[in-house]
Amino acid sequence: MPKQFDLLIFDWDGTLMDSAASISSSLRAACADLELPVPSEESARYVIGLGLADSLKYLLPDYPTSGYPVLLERYRHHFVRQDRETTLFPGAEATLRALRDTGFTLAVATGKSRRGLDRALEATGLGGVFHATRCGDEGFTKPHPDMLLWLLDELNVDRGRTLMIGDTSHDMEMAAAADVARLGVAYGAHPRENLLKHAPLACLDSFAELSQWLNTNA
Repeated sequence: MPKQFDLLIFDWDGTLMDSAASISSSLRAACADLELPVPSEESARYVIGLGLADSLKYLLPDYPTSGYPVLLERYRHHFVRQDRETTLFPGAEATLRALRDTGFTLAVATGKSRRGLDRALEATGLGGVFHATRCGDEGFTKPHPDMLLWLLDELNVDRGRTLMIGDTSHDMEMAAAADVARLGVAYGAHPRENLLKHAPLACLDSFAELSQWLNTNA
């Protein structure tokens, strides 16, 4: 069957890397360090994928922006300590390399900072797999469509031949705003019901299911 997509755009945290729990716990620990209200696990997971400013506005609406750098430093302290325990989902590397070898153009659209993504790409050895990447500190953040529109322009791919794959409602909203097809994965940060509200082509429960879906349908 001829493939229906040329460009596959992946979110990173919670989609390719099993990092949602690390992000959530690091956010909560950073707040505790500074004696700020500690968000619930559900709230901390909800903001995964958003840019830093949007995340903190949601979690700590009364906290001054002047304090963001200190809070970010504490978050990074806790997150980096968990680096060795934070890995790609089983099968992710092999699937990505096979998709590229098959002829797909691969990209990443993530709320991570450029510094954070580059560090993750180096640690996983996946830097050479993706044709382009776009981060949360390089323009408008999710759910604004800027990341996807930039990637479409950079890679010269039609939006009708593009699929966004992500684990949060922010990913699904971004794809809808860019008029791009979307695929939800319910093994990351947001529950299935949040993803289904945004009419994904499918909502998958494991990376193995995602890999199979892409091999069969993409």
